[in-house]
Amino acid sequence: MPVPTRPLHLAVAIDRPGVFDAEPYVRAARLAERGRLDFVTLGDGFTPPRRGQGRPDALATLSRVAPATRRIGLVPTVTTTYTEPFHVSSAVATLDWVSRGRAGWSVGVSATPAEARHFGPRPALPAAELWREAEAVTDVVARLWDSWEDGAEIRDVATGRFIDRDKLHHVDFESPRFSVRGPAIVPRPPQGRPVVAVDATEPLPRAAAARHADVAFIRTRNACGLRAVRAAADDLRRRVRAEGRVPARTVILASLSVALHTSADAVALADLVGTWYADGVVDGFHFRPTDVDRDLALLVDGTVPVLQHRGLPRSFYPGATLREHLCLPRPANRYALARETA
Repeated sequence: MPVPTRPLHLAVAIDRPGVFDAEPYVRAARLAERGRLDFVTLGDGFTPPRRGQGRPDALATLSRVAPATRRIGLVPTVTTTYTEPFHVSSAVATLDWVSRGRAGWSVGVSATPAEARHFGPRPALPAAELWREAEAVTDVVARLWDSWEDGAEIRDVATGRFIDRDKLHHVDFESPRFSVRGPAIVPRPPQGRPVVAVDATEPLPRAAAARHADVAFIRTRNACGLRAVRAAADDLRRRVRAEGRVPARTVILASLSVALHTSADAVALADLVGTWYADGVVDGFHFRPTDVDRDLALLVDGTVPVLQHRGLPRSFYPGATLREHLCLPRPANRYALARETA
Protein backbone atom coordinates (compact mmCIF):
# COMPACT_ATOMS: atom_id res chain seq x y z
CA MET A 1 0.00 0.00 0.00
CA PRO A 2 1.56 3.39 -0.95
CA VAL A 3 2.23 5.77 1.93
CA PRO A 4 0.20 9.00 1.55
CA THR A 5 2.06 12.29 1.91
CA ARG A 6 -0.53 13.65 4.37
CA PRO A 7 -0.84 12.31 7.93
CA LEU A 8 -3.76 10.14 8.94
CA HIS A 9 -5.74 11.95 11.62
CA LEU A 10 -7.19 9.90 14.48
CA ALA A 11 -9.52 10.93 17.31
CA VAL A 12 -11.70 9.13 19.84
CA ALA A 13 -14.86 9.78 21.83
CA ILE A 14 -14.46 9.17 25.57
CA ASP A 15 -18.15 9.39 26.54
CA ARG A 16 -19.18 7.38 29.61
CA PRO A 17 -22.93 7.60 30.27
CA GLY A 18 -23.69 7.76 33.95
CA VAL A 19 -20.08 8.51 35.00
CA PHE A 20 -19.61 11.91 36.65
CA ASP A 21 -16.23 11.51 38.32
CA ALA A 22 -13.50 13.20 36.29
CA GLU A 23 -10.80 10.58 36.87
CA PRO A 24 -11.99 8.01 34.26
CA TYR A 25 -11.97 10.76 31.63
CA VAL A 26 -8.45 11.74 32.63
CA ARG A 27 -7.29 8.12 32.28
CA ALA A 28 -8.92 7.77 28.87
CA ALA A 29 -7.40 11.01 27.58
CA ARG A 30 -3.95 9.99 28.81
CA LEU A 31 -4.29 6.64 27.08
CA ALA A 32 -5.34 8.32 23.84
CA GLU A 33 -2.38 10.67 24.21
CA ARG A 34 -0.04 7.70 24.57
CA GLY A 35 -1.36 6.53 21.20
CA ARG A 36 -0.61 9.99 19.73
CA LEU A 37 -4.22 10.55 18.71
CA ASP A 38 -5.00 14.09 17.62
CA PHE A 39 -7.83 14.73 20.04
CA VAL A 40 -10.57 13.32 22.24
CA THR A 41 -14.23 14.37 22.15
CA LEU A 42 -16.84 14.43 24.89
CA GLY A 43 -20.53 14.82 24.11
CA ASP A 44 -23.01 17.01 25.96
CA GLY A 45 -26.60 18.21 25.85
CA PHE A 46 -29.52 19.30 28.00
CA THR A 47 -31.56 16.09 27.88
CA PRO A 48 -32.86 15.27 31.38
CA PRO A 49 -30.72 12.44 32.78
CA ARG A 50 -32.25 9.01 33.11
CA ARG A 51 -30.90 6.47 35.52
CA GLY A 52 -27.42 5.48 34.38
CA GLN A 53 -27.62 7.72 31.31
CA GLY A 54 -26.67 11.17 32.58
CA ARG A 55 -23.46 12.84 31.58
CA PRO A 56 -21.15 15.44 33.10
CA ASP A 57 -20.65 18.93 31.70
CA ALA A 58 -18.31 18.21 28.78
CA LEU A 59 -16.47 21.51 28.79
CA ALA A 60 -15.92 21.50 32.56
CA THR A 61 -14.76 17.87 32.46
CA LEU A 62 -12.20 18.50 29.73
CA SER A 63 -11.03 21.60 31.62
CA ARG A 64 -10.17 19.15 34.42
CA VAL A 65 -8.46 16.85 31.90
CA ALA A 66 -6.36 19.69 30.44
CA PRO A 67 -3.74 20.04 33.20
CA ALA A 68 -3.44 16.25 33.46
CA THR A 69 -2.42 15.93 29.78
CA ARG A 70 0.27 17.56 27.69
CA ARG A 71 -0.38 17.23 23.97
CA ILE A 72 -3.75 15.72 23.06
CA GLY A 73 -6.51 18.00 21.80
CA LEU A 74 -9.70 18.42 23.85
CA VAL A 75 -12.99 18.90 22.00
CA PRO A 76 -16.18 19.16 24.11
CA THR A 77 -19.65 19.51 22.62
CA VAL A 78 -21.28 22.82 23.53
CA THR A 79 -24.87 23.31 22.43
CA THR A 80 -25.72 26.73 21.03
CA THR A 81 -29.48 26.55 21.54
CA TYR A 82 -29.70 27.64 25.16
CA THR A 83 -26.17 28.96 25.75
CA GLU A 84 -25.31 32.63 25.30
CA PRO A 85 -22.65 33.17 22.60
CA PHE A 86 -20.63 35.34 24.97
CA HIS A 87 -20.46 32.44 27.44
CA VAL A 88 -19.50 29.96 24.72
CA SER A 89 -16.72 32.25 23.57
CA SER A 90 -15.36 32.80 27.07
CA ALA A 91 -15.55 29.16 28.13
CA VAL A 92 -13.89 27.70 25.03
CA ALA A 93 -11.23 30.42 25.02
CA THR A 94 -10.51 29.63 28.68
CA LEU A 95 -10.13 25.93 27.82
CA ASP A 96 -7.66 26.93 25.12
CA TRP A 97 -5.64 28.94 27.64
CA VAL A 98 -5.77 26.19 30.29
CA SER A 99 -4.64 23.57 27.76
CA ARG A 100 -2.08 25.90 26.13
CA GLY A 101 -3.67 25.77 22.72
CA ARG A 102 -5.30 22.33 22.57
CA ALA A 103 -9.00 23.27 22.65
CA GLY A 104 -11.72 22.69 20.11
CA TRP A 105 -15.47 23.05 20.17
CA SER A 106 -17.99 20.62 18.67
CA VAL A 107 -21.05 22.69 17.77
CA GLY A 108 -24.27 21.12 19.00
CA VAL A 109 -27.98 22.01 18.99
CA SER A 110 -30.76 21.03 21.39
CA ALA A 111 -33.70 19.78 19.34
CA THR A 112 -35.92 17.76 21.69
CA PRO A 113 -39.04 18.86 23.61
CA ALA A 114 -37.45 17.52 26.80
CA GLU A 115 -34.51 19.88 26.40
CA ALA A 116 -36.85 22.79 25.64
CA ARG A 117 -38.82 22.15 28.84
CA HIS A 118 -35.64 22.68 30.85
CA PHE A 119 -35.58 26.32 29.77
CA GLY A 120 -39.18 27.45 29.94
CA PRO A 121 -42.19 27.72 27.68
CA ARG A 122 -40.41 28.13 24.35
CA PRO A 123 -41.08 25.00 22.28
CA ALA A 124 -38.33 23.10 20.53
CA LEU A 125 -37.48 24.86 17.28
CA PRO A 126 -37.40 23.17 13.85
CA ALA A 127 -34.00 21.86 12.85
CA ALA A 128 -33.53 24.51 10.16
CA GLU A 129 -33.96 27.31 12.70
CA LEU A 130 -31.71 25.61 15.21
CA TRP A 131 -28.89 25.38 12.70
CA ARG A 132 -29.38 28.96 11.49
CA GLU A 133 -29.01 30.02 15.11
CA ALA A 134 -25.98 27.74 15.55
CA GLU A 135 -24.31 29.34 12.55
CA ALA A 136 -24.94 32.81 13.95
CA VAL A 137 -23.47 31.76 17.29
CA THR A 138 -20.42 30.23 15.60
CA ASP A 139 -19.90 33.42 13.62
CA VAL A 140 -20.11 35.75 16.61
CA VAL A 141 -17.95 33.48 18.78
CA ALA A 142 -15.17 33.69 16.18
CA ARG A 143 -15.55 37.48 16.17
CA LEU A 144 -15.27 37.57 19.94
CA TRP A 145 -12.09 35.50 19.82
CA ASP A 146 -10.72 38.10 17.38
CA SER A 147 -11.93 41.07 19.44
CA TRP A 148 -8.58 41.09 21.22
CA GLU A 149 -5.73 41.38 18.74
CA ASP A 150 -2.48 39.58 19.45
CA GLY A 151 -0.41 41.86 21.65
CA ALA A 152 -3.41 43.69 23.11
CA GLU A 153 -2.05 42.98 26.60
CA ILE A 154 0.92 45.28 27.15
CA ARG A 155 1.20 45.09 30.98
CA ASP A 156 3.33 48.25 31.14
CA VAL A 157 4.01 48.79 34.85
CA ALA A 158 5.85 52.05 34.31
CA THR A 159 2.87 53.75 32.64
CA GLY A 160 0.16 51.75 34.38
CA ARG A 161 -1.25 50.59 31.03
CA PHE A 162 -2.49 47.00 30.96
CA ILE A 163 -4.23 46.99 27.56
CA ASP A 164 -3.62 48.67 24.23
CA ARG A 165 -7.17 49.89 23.62
CA ASP A 166 -6.48 50.30 19.89
CA LYS A 167 -6.22 46.51 19.75
CA LEU A 168 -9.62 45.87 21.37
CA HIS A 169 -12.70 45.77 19.13
CA HIS A 170 -16.46 45.87 19.59
CA VAL A 171 -18.25 43.07 17.76
CA ASP A 172 -21.67 44.75 17.30
CA PHE A 173 -23.41 41.59 16.10
CA GLU A 174 -27.20 41.34 15.71
CA SER A 175 -29.30 38.26 15.01
CA PRO A 176 -33.04 37.57 15.46
CA ARG A 177 -32.41 35.94 18.85
CA PHE A 178 -29.44 37.77 20.38
CA SER A 179 -27.11 40.74 20.12
CA VAL A 180 -23.46 40.91 21.14
CA ARG A 181 -21.43 44.08 21.54
CA GLY A 182 -18.09 42.82 22.81
CA PRO A 183 -15.19 42.88 23.18
CA ALA A 184 -14.59 39.53 24.87
CA ILE A 185 -13.53 39.35 28.51
CA VAL A 186 -10.87 36.73 27.72
CA PRO A 187 -7.80 37.65 25.61
CA ARG A 188 -7.41 36.08 22.19
CA PRO A 189 -6.84 32.32 22.64
CA PRO A 190 -3.39 30.79 22.00
CA GLN A 191 -4.65 29.22 18.73
CA GLY A 192 -6.20 32.50 17.63
CA ARG A 193 -9.44 30.62 17.24
CA PRO A 194 -9.92 27.18 18.82
CA VAL A 195 -10.80 24.44 16.35
CA VAL A 196 -14.50 24.33 15.35
CA ALA A 197 -15.96 20.87 14.71
CA VAL A 198 -19.38 19.99 13.28
CA ASP A 199 -21.13 16.65 12.82
CA ALA A 200 -21.81 16.95 9.08
CA THR A 201 -23.65 13.66 8.60
CA GLU A 202 -27.01 15.31 7.86
CA PRO A 203 -27.60 18.01 5.19
CA LEU A 204 -28.46 20.91 7.54
CA PRO A 205 -25.37 20.70 9.74
CA ARG A 206 -23.34 19.84 6.64
CA ALA A 207 -24.18 23.26 5.24
CA ALA A 208 -23.03 24.80 8.53
CA ALA A 209 -19.84 22.75 8.41
CA ALA A 210 -19.10 23.97 4.90
CA ARG A 211 -19.18 27.56 6.14
CA HIS A 212 -17.57 27.26 9.56
CA ALA A 213 -15.94 23.92 10.39
CA ASP A 214 -12.26 23.15 10.71
CA VAL A 215 -13.18 19.51 11.40
CA ALA A 216 -16.26 17.69 10.08
CA PHE A 217 -17.50 14.31 11.31
CA ILE A 218 -19.47 11.92 9.11
CA ARG A 219 -21.03 9.17 11.22
CA THR A 220 -21.29 5.54 10.16
CA ARG A 221 -22.17 2.50 12.23
CA ASN A 222 -19.94 -0.04 10.54
CA ALA A 223 -17.55 -0.87 7.73
CA CYS A 224 -20.43 -1.19 5.28
CA GLY A 225 -20.98 2.56 5.26
CA LEU A 226 -18.16 3.41 2.83
CA ARG A 227 -20.45 4.46 -0.02
CA ALA A 228 -22.54 6.78 2.19
CA VAL A 229 -19.45 8.30 3.82
CA ARG A 230 -17.87 8.91 0.41
CA ALA A 231 -21.03 10.61 -0.89
CA ALA A 232 -21.31 12.84 2.18
CA ALA A 233 -17.62 13.74 2.11
CA ASP A 234 -17.72 14.59 -1.61
CA ASP A 235 -20.81 16.73 -1.06
CA LEU A 236 -19.14 18.54 1.83
CA ARG A 237 -16.03 19.29 -0.21
CA ARG A 238 -18.22 20.71 -3.01
CA ARG A 239 -20.02 22.92 -0.50
CA VAL A 240 -16.74 24.11 1.02
CA ARG A 241 -15.49 25.16 -2.42
CA ALA A 242 -18.79 26.91 -3.15
CA GLU A 243 -18.32 28.95 0.05
CA GLY A 244 -14.95 30.14 -1.22
CA ARG A 245 -13.05 28.10 1.35
CA VAL A 246 -10.11 25.74 0.76
CA PRO A 247 -11.29 22.09 1.06
CA ALA A 248 -7.87 20.98 2.32
CA ARG A 249 -8.42 23.17 5.40
CA THR A 250 -11.50 21.22 6.45
CA VAL A 251 -10.43 17.92 8.02
CA ILE A 252 -13.08 15.29 7.28
CA LEU A 253 -13.23 12.34 9.67
CA ALA A 254 -15.35 9.21 9.38
CA SER A 255 -16.94 8.83 12.81
CA LEU A 256 -17.05 5.08 13.22
CA SER A 257 -18.70 3.06 15.98
CA VAL A 258 -16.28 0.33 17.12
CA ALA A 259 -16.45 -2.70 19.39
CA LEU A 260 -13.05 -4.38 19.76
CA HIS A 261 -13.02 -7.65 21.68
CA THR A 262 -9.70 -9.17 20.59
CA SER A 263 -6.39 -8.20 19.05
CA ALA A 264 -7.67 -9.65 15.78
CA ASP A 265 -10.49 -7.11 15.81
CA ALA A 266 -7.84 -4.37 16.26
CA VAL A 267 -5.81 -5.61 13.22
CA ALA A 268 -8.99 -5.83 11.15
CA LEU A 269 -9.84 -2.22 12.06
CA ALA A 270 -6.36 -1.17 10.95
CA ASP A 271 -7.04 -2.76 7.53
CA LEU A 272 -10.34 -0.89 7.21
CA VAL A 273 -8.77 2.43 8.19
CA GLY A 274 -5.88 1.94 5.79
CA THR A 275 -8.16 1.05 2.88
CA TRP A 276 -10.55 3.97 3.33
CA TYR A 277 -7.68 6.37 3.83
CA ALA A 278 -5.71 5.16 0.81
CA ASP A 279 -8.86 5.60 -1.30
CA GLY A 280 -8.99 9.25 -0.26
CA VAL A 281 -12.48 8.91 1.21
CA VAL A 282 -11.63 10.82 4.39
CA ASP A 283 -8.69 12.49 6.14
CA GLY A 284 -8.95 10.23 9.15
CA PHE A 285 -11.22 8.60 11.70
CA HIS A 286 -13.11 9.53 14.84
CA PHE A 287 -13.71 6.32 16.79
CA ARG A 288 -16.80 5.93 19.00
CA PRO A 289 -16.06 2.99 21.35
CA THR A 290 -18.85 0.79 22.58
CA ASP A 291 -16.84 0.20 25.77
CA VAL A 292 -14.26 2.94 26.35
CA ASP A 293 -11.97 0.95 28.67
CA ARG A 294 -11.87 -2.17 26.49
CA ASP A 295 -11.96 -0.61 23.04
CA LEU A 296 -9.59 2.30 23.65
CA ALA A 297 -6.89 0.02 25.06
CA LEU A 298 -7.07 -2.28 22.03
CA LEU A 299 -7.17 0.73 19.73
CA VAL A 300 -4.04 2.29 21.24
CA ASP A 301 -2.07 -0.94 21.70
CA GLY A 302 -3.35 -2.85 18.65
CA THR A 303 -4.76 -0.73 15.83
CA VAL A 304 -2.53 2.35 16.12
CA PRO A 305 0.83 0.51 16.15
CA VAL A 306 -0.15 -1.38 12.98
CA LEU A 307 -1.07 1.87 11.27
CA GLN A 308 2.15 3.53 12.47
CA HIS A 309 4.14 0.60 11.12
CA ARG A 310 2.51 1.30 7.74
CA GLY A 311 3.57 4.95 7.96
CA LEU A 312 0.04 6.39 8.13
CA PRO A 313 -0.40 8.28 11.44
CA ARG A 314 2.56 10.00 13.07
CA SER A 315 4.32 8.39 16.01
CA PHE A 316 4.97 11.72 17.78
CA TYR A 317 3.37 15.14 18.17
CA PRO A 318 5.29 17.59 15.97
CA GLY A 319 3.70 20.62 17.63
CA ALA A 320 1.93 21.73 20.78
CA THR A 321 -1.49 22.94 19.61
CA LEU A 322 -4.51 21.15 18.19
CA ARG A 323 -4.25 23.21 15.01
CA GLU A 324 -0.70 21.98 14.57
CA HIS A 325 -1.84 18.37 15.10
CA LEU A 326 -4.44 18.84 12.34
CA CYS A 327 -2.05 20.70 10.00
CA LEU A 328 -4.30 23.77 10.13
CA PRO A 329 -2.91 27.33 10.07
CA ARG A 330 -3.46 29.80 12.90
CA PRO A 331 -6.13 32.22 11.63
CA ALA A 332 -5.23 35.84 11.11
CA ASN A 333 -7.15 38.35 13.22
CA ARG A 334 -9.91 39.90 11.07
CA TYR A 335 -9.68 43.30 12.76
CA ALA A 336 -5.90 43.51 12.41
CA LEU A 337 -6.23 42.55 8.73
CA ALA A 338 -8.88 45.24 8.19
CA ARG A 339 -6.67 47.90 9.77
CA GLU A 340 -3.66 46.80 7.69
CA THR A 341 -5.77 46.86 4.53
CA ALA A 342 -7.11 50.32 5.35
